[in-house]
Amino acid sequence: MNIGIFGGTFDPIHIGHLVAAVNAKYSGSLDEIHFVVANVPWQKEGVRHLTPAHTRLGLVRQAVSNIDGFIASDVEIRRGGSSYTYDTLQFFHEMYPDDDLFLVVGADVALEMHTWERGDELSKLGSLIVVTRPGFEMPKGILGWDTWQSVEIPSLDISSTDLRQRVKDGRPLSFLMPEFAIEFIRDNELFME
Repeated sequence: MNIGIFGGTFDPIHIGHLVAAVNAKYSGSLDEIHFVVANVPWQKEGVRHLTPAHTRLGLVRQAVSNIDGFIASDVEIRRGGSSYTYDTLQFFHEMYPDDDLFLVVGADVALEMHTWERGDELSKLGSLIVVTRPGFEMPKGILGWDTWQSVEIPSLDISSTDLRQRVKDGRPLSFLMPEFAIEFIRDNELFME
């Protein structure tokens, strides 16, 4: 099988994430994509308040529950501590030794992969799919990767930061997130403060 690994804070997950994943799945001929929810995203720790990991996982589960081939993964939450992509790819490599792994990242993230823990070693564990992101150019080179696949997606300027502010302000979320995720936010009174 071809297995996509799409990690993120997902605070909260939104349509932009899903559009990126569905296009990566199609372009990369992926059989499934695992949405790996970061336990403690080391690059965001201490920068801003993060919604608890299990709550973010609940949102992702709601968002992908009815989409064929999309799987919410708690691997980084179960591992505990800071989340590092190398550790996650190593886990999937051990779990699926006969399958091909594809790390799915946005163009904004691809530009920073050289700062990641063991970022220069990631290519030993799988292939790379880089999806376009509004306001960011596709990288010319990525440390440790000789080749990668680029995937163009529709330009949707949606951010988790804006969605959290929309909840605080009482503005609508319709069509920006899956309805299941919107209901989860309302039922659990998330992002109110």
